[in-house]
Amino acid sequence: MNISKRIDNMTFSEIRKFIPYSDEAKERGIEVYHLNIGQPDIKTPEEFFEAIKSFEGKTLKYENSHGIKELINSFIKYYKSININLDKDDILITNGASEGILFALLTLCDFGDEIIVPEPYYTNYNNMAKMAGVKINSFRTYREDGFHIKSKDEILRNISPNTKAMLICNPGNPTGVVYTREEVRLLCDIAVEKDLFIIVDEVYREFVYGEEKFTSFMYMEDVQDRIVLVDSISKRYSACGARIGMLVCKNKLVSSEFMKLSQTRLSVSSLDQIGAAKLIDVTPQYLSDVNKEYEKRRDVLYEGLISIPGVSCEKPSGAFYIIAKLPLKDTNHFTKWLLTDFNLSNKTVMITPAAGFYSTEGLGLDEVRLSYCINCEDLKASIEILRHGIIEYKKHFK
Repeated sequence: MNISKRIDNMTFSEIRKFIPYSDEAKERGIEVYHLNIGQPDIKTPEEFFEAIKSFEGKTLKYENSHGIKELINSFIKYYKSININLDKDDILITNGASEGILFALLTLCDFGDEIIVPEPYYTNYNNMAKMAGVKINSFRTYREDGFHIKSKDEILRNISPNTKAMLICNPGNPTGVVYTREEVRLLCDIAVEKDLFIIVDEVYREFVYGEEKFTSFMYMEDVQDRIVLVDSISKRYSACGARIGMLVCKNKLVSSEFMKLSQTRLSVSSLDQIGAAKLIDVTPQYLSDVNKEYEKRRDVLYEGLISIPGVSCEKPSGAFYIIAKLPLKDTNHFTKWLLTDFNLSNKTVMITPAAGFYSTEGLGLDEVRLSYCINCEDLKASIEILRHGIIEYKKHFK
């Protein structure tokens, strides 16, 4: 018997594939600092837990496939606070942003259609596309440019008659780029010119630093019928385990068709929706404090990285990731070696090789994606482990 070609074509997560080596290191008594994953260590707001504790129902029943009205209303209120006006029919609650992206691909694209994304991009988009039978075409952005969009012509060259949509993450994972208003407008104009939908993942919108300004694609009112917005509470409120996301679309045909998929998977967790609905009561100070904390962590990691001989990177403007070029040929091997063969005072780091964030073969082999979701002191310790690890690795491997 054989497994399906669909599952055979999928790959294991580039972010999680080294976890067995990390677990083995911990079993040997090695402390592992996790720079590999965007798992915030920030405290989840008490409002979430209090709402669940207050639940008085006797049965956990199926909820409406659309999502509970309290949660939908809370999202409407949140979006109004950032100058985006939504109706309840514009919103569908999903099992995290990941399910939202998959639903968008299944609804907008036929088997064999294509989507276009800026490269490098979130590696799990690959498997979502494969699940939907969709091919990803990419256009290059460059570390030296802070991964900003530089060429309309390069985008157009990668759009074919089979292209149905763009998939954009803003602020970007894994790059930390925050697209300017001009870049957002450019992408919208291309979508109109080529008759494309825009699937936009804006889960990191709260994490924009310094003088940078965030521009939602929803601010471009002339293209709202083309936009499918994906959001989540995972990063904003440090609630990754709750798996509460949403799809927003003002195109009534598209938003109504999402319901077919939503009803097929029945409903999203009752208790998680109840908890998430109360996050609207979290004070603005919470988000402001979290933003400041991540900006401090970004600066610690960035300054530490550029102090290591041979390491180069640009300071990201948003999200909580840095793509860094290391003075090594194979960061995949280096990542494993750090977990299996190296430690500094019984401590090591887990990082993510960047090649998995590129679709162009050969790119990213000397790069890593690092997350700054751990505290500043642990980030400083991680920098020293990387510094000594690179020196030691180069003694053994050319």
